[in-house]
Amino acid sequence: MPITLPETLPAFDILQAEGVMVMAEDRATRQDIRPLRIGLLNLMPKKIQTETQFARLIGATPLQIDLHLIRISSHETKNTAAEHMEAFYRPWTEVRDEKFDGLLITGAPIEHLPFEEVTYWDELRQIFDWTQSHVHSTFGICWGGMAMIHHFHGVKKHMLTAKAFGCFRHRNLVPASPYLRGFSDDLLIPVSRWTEMRQAEVEAAPGLIPLISSEEVGPALVEDPGHRALYMFNHFEYDSCTLKEEYDRDVEAGKAINVPVNYYPDDDPSRPPANRWRSHAHLLYGNWINEIYQSTPFELKEIGAGRR
Repeated sequence: MPITLPETLPAFDILQAEGVMVMAEDRATRQDIRPLRIGLLNLMPKKIQTETQFARLIGATPLQIDLHLIRISSHETKNTAAEHMEAFYRPWTEVRDEKFDGLLITGAPIEHLPFEEVTYWDELRQIFDWTQSHVHSTFGICWGGMAMIHHFHGVKKHMLTAKAFGCFRHRNLVPASPYLRGFSDDLLIPVSRWTEMRQAEVEAAPGLIPLISSEEVGPALVEDPGHRALYMFNHFEYDSCTLKEEYDRDVEAGKAINVPVNYYPDDDPSRPPANRWRSHAHLLYGNWINEIYQSTPFELKEIGAGRR
């Protein structure tokens, strides 16, 4: 089954050209099936790139996905055309009375700030609490995951002395987890951040289950069953050239930046990088969508019933 997107959304043509099954909204309404309603709260400045990356992953399952693009109500983006935001995004205050089977909350390039100093922190905290009554399963990515685990469990983020940048080996800690079906014992994940969550502090927080971790860059994926949430601190969704674009941008700007670890062949930036994480990325997001499908109520109004 395809992912439902507006035909005028840039991701529609990009994904269709890649062979991803996409369906226009008018055709989807004629199908006798309840699609999964998945929201994407996009906090990244490059909205189009980010929405395409996540649509690619959640649109690769056999289920029909109805994707809703959401933005922070109290923050206006400066990096994406106003016409694009007006056409495809709704502020959270307009969707807060709706129910969703799943919600993705992206990272944001503000990790140097304490959470409480982020201009939209109060609204984001409201959104986190809202997920407990209006979203069946929430997936926080990078800074979004760090913010969620801090909000619900008080786990702190810590500044690194040097940027964790590149592709790092990780271990599958819980092979029996339904979110890790088909995963290898050892895997590669792109990382790009100046902060970290610490394994010991995650393990000390009641109710959290570390699923994937790295000796070099710490915990990567954490399950929070009590809040029906997953927290991913790294970037399975990255395109093959995303780290290259970040590296080239910093080099051009004259910033001190190391060549991303274990990314270019022989660590040579003149050679094109190879994508060695794509299969696990599709597995993770496919498993997440499957778990939602298996457990979400058929009637949307029943999502969150009995939860705080």
